[in-house]
Amino acid sequence: MNMEKILDEAMKRDASDVHLICNNKPMLRILRDLVPIEKSKVLTPEDMSEMYDFLVKGNVDKDEVYNQTKKLDMSYEYKGIRLRVNISSSDDIPLATLRLIKNELPTYESLGVPDIVRRMTYQSQGLILVTGKTNSGKSTTLNALVNYINENQNKKILTLENPVEYKHTSKKSIIVQKEVGRGKDVLTFSDGVKNSLREDCDILVIGEIRDRATMEAAIEMAESGHLVIGTLHTKSCAETIDRMINFYEVRDQATIKYLLSALLKLVVSQRLLQGIDGKLVLVPEVMVVDNVVSGIIRKEKISVSEIEDAIQSNLEKGSIGLINSLAKLFVEDRISLDLAKSQIEEKNIDTLNRTIMQMKIKK
Repeated sequence: MNMEKILDEAMKRDASDVHLICNNKPMLRILRDLVPIEKSKVLTPEDMSEMYDFLVKGNVDKDEVYNQTKKLDMSYEYKGIRLRVNISSSDDIPLATLRLIKNELPTYESLGVPDIVRRMTYQSQGLILVTGKTNSGKSTTLNALVNYINENQNKKILTLENPVEYKHTSKKSIIVQKEVGRGKDVLTFSDGVKNSLREDCDILVIGEIRDRATMEAAIEMAESGHLVIGTLHTKSCAETIDRMINFYEVRDQATIKYLLSALLKLVVSQRLLQGIDGKLVLVPEVMVVDNVVSGIIRKEKISVSEIEDAIQSNLEKGSIGLINSLAKLFVEDRISLDLAKSQIEEKNIDTLNRTIMQMKIKK
């Protein structure tokens, strides 16, 4: 198995990911499609062992983590390109997914993230969340925000990541990046957040809020007068609120709802869709947390439809509904109508059609 040839091919073809799975040819993800490297042979168990040795390089800590948990997240550098690596197991044989991280971070403006998200980074304290499913560009948006703050504000920024993807250099701000995991800079996200209280940072960036302990530490950090920016694996703004509340037992949910309603400033939920020109298009949903949204969060039962209605009725403050984003992209001839309709429930199709008609009239 020639790992260098596979990585060279991935870089040459501008792949976002490489999939190495036993009994398959190496696969590249190019603009959402999985494409085999035709000139490569089908991978054998021996090839997968070679792949593991190539990536782990005899590191005792990494090897121990994989053998104990049957999974390993790590970073790797090849010819100046950083890779985010996940190694797991199938039939007791290692398999790997490698994400290629471009050295040049896209500018904030080029990503298509609404300007309200950038403006919210000037908040002195509170909680900002960037959410979306896997491969929705959360990490890229997060790092573009960090880069914008670094270039325009005089702050101390602390990031907690697993693994560190983009390497930032201090500009107008000071940046400290910490990798989370065994044998790394900090053992867990929650440990890193707790310690950040003692590090005199202005802005804390949490690569992933994945459990209650991290959520509690993030809230404590925001309560103590810091701006916290984090990511969650959720597909909408309403689901994000629901997910955070459900980190907690029922008896504790009233308290967390009160805290979230006071501390949460903005949620942006994003999707990446393949546009008419074949390129990926960002579809944002943005929820600015005002008094109306805060009131909904504090209610005994969270209503998804109420949150969606609140977003739709708060457009003048910067909120953006999913339907509005889809309609705008269709009117601009960037996505097809069928693709737009596939992103929403059947009951909302009429609303999408009406929104499109209104935008075309204004146009």
